[in-house]
Amino acid sequence: MEREQKAWKVPHTFIIVFFVVLAAAILTYVIPKGQFATEEITYMQDGEEQTKTVLDPDSFSYLKDEDGNLIREGTSLFEPGGGIGFLNYVFEGLVSGDKWGSAVGVVAFILIIGGAFGIIMKTRAIEEGILKVIDRTKGKESLIIPLMFFLFSLGGAVFGMGEEAIAFAMILVPIMIAIGYDAITGIMITYVATQIGFATSWMNPFGVAIAQGVSGVPVLSGAGFRIVMWIVFTLVGIIYTWRYAKAIKKDPKRSLSYTTDEYFRKEGKVENLHAKFTLGHSLVILTVGVGIAWIIWGVVEHAYYIPEIASQFFTIGLVAGIIGVLFKLNGMNWDDVANGFIDGAKDLLPAALVVGMAKGIVIILGGDAPDAPSVLNTVLYGAGQVVGDFPEAISAWCMYVFQSVFNFFVVSGSGQAALTMPLMAPLSDIAGVTRQVSVLAFQLGDGLTNILVPTSAALMGTLGAARVDWGVWAKFILKFMLILFVLSSIFVITATLIGF
Repeated sequence: MEREQKAWKVPHTFIIVFFVVLAAAILTYVIPKGQFATEEITYMQDGEEQTKTVLDPDSFSYLKDEDGNLIREGTSLFEPGGGIGFLNYVFEGLVSGDKWGSAVGVVAFILIIGGAFGIIMKTRAIEEGILKVIDRTKGKESLIIPLMFFLFSLGGAVFGMGEEAIAFAMILVPIMIAIGYDAITGIMITYVATQIGFATSWMNPFGVAIAQGVSGVPVLSGAGFRIVMWIVFTLVGIIYTWRYAKAIKKDPKRSLSYTTDEYFRKEGKVENLHAKFTLGHSLVILTVGVGIAWIIWGVVEHAYYIPEIASQFFTIGLVAGIIGVLFKLNGMNWDDVANGFIDGAKDLLPAALVVGMAKGIVIILGGDAPDAPSVLNTVLYGAGQVVGDFPEAISAWCMYVFQSVFNFFVVSGSGQAALTMPLMAPLSDIAGVTRQVSVLAFQLGDGLTNILVPTSAALMGTLGAARVDWGVWAKFILKFMLILFVLSSIFVITATLIGF
């Protein structure tokens, strides 16, 4: 009698994060705390003087006791009074930061966007619109993939698109499933595309511009090389996604997200809709379209970020709800507007919780402030010392690898630039690598790993919107990440050899 083989099940994201936090807590008993002094630097961007607080690379010091011994404090099991203990990581992670970023700002951002789209989904305008799209694109569905991938990559390159992908995934994932693809395809053409654009950008204000300014490199210089790099990476992403999507369309059950896609096939009733696209539905779709244009305008012209964008999406949801009630879409009344908001926020609650839990990893390690004693600062300093000990091309590649690993702890592009570039720029001088190459290593390491790391709030929000667990996503994306890693290595080493 043959023994039935069980497929290995990827652990839930919460479980994965828990064990990463446990590993971080153990590190605090092994690695001593250290800190840097900080200084203000100024640089020019778009004709205006910008100021940034950065660390002083020559100021690192270990935390020592009165006898001069290195302090390895370790993490306690529990700390009262708002302290940081191992069992405090969920709460402390959720309430850390401010409205401008991770975690509390991003948590609120995810819940509000979820609520806004919950109202929109109550009107059934998206579902009716999906049928319209299917009818109009019969025989040409595959054209949606390269077009969307290109546009989202361009958005990441031009204005640092990231968190916005959460909302777009809510729209495009059901469409992808309805025309025979899967949720993973929807994530690839939205979030993954934005991060490829972000990582290879020649003008992203939140990444390359800040890194160049901090490093003393002319802001937005080296655009020609980076534009070529963006084209190559975007083309590779389109081809990979297109080939994958065609395979899934032939056999949908090959998809790792086939089971969870059932929500969009059945709960979302994509297959059972009546093609009744009314004036009210058109007005809701128009509201969403105009609202997205408003968001893009705000981001590009006025650097709108999490607080503004969350309020803009709330406005879109509110207007859609009013239209739904006035036109009696799906029999809606005023209570349905409130219930739609609750249901939408509830659907994204797991993604919001993961953002706080993942932030707990950084908190356990002492936080990401350069002027406060932390294990993270010691890791940063130690890696910096190692990078300069190799030949030029290898040093540059090591910088890229280090930035990729460090991005697990500090996902913010501007935050990582302020932490790492003041250390990497002088080290690149010692190693014989141009500062432009050190910026290149930073932007590739910072941007591309956002596609994988569970500490990325934007990734977890997008996965939540698509109902794909992080473990399932990691299993799928690893092969593509390997391709991106090899491609990045080639560009970094080539840039070093040509004296970029």
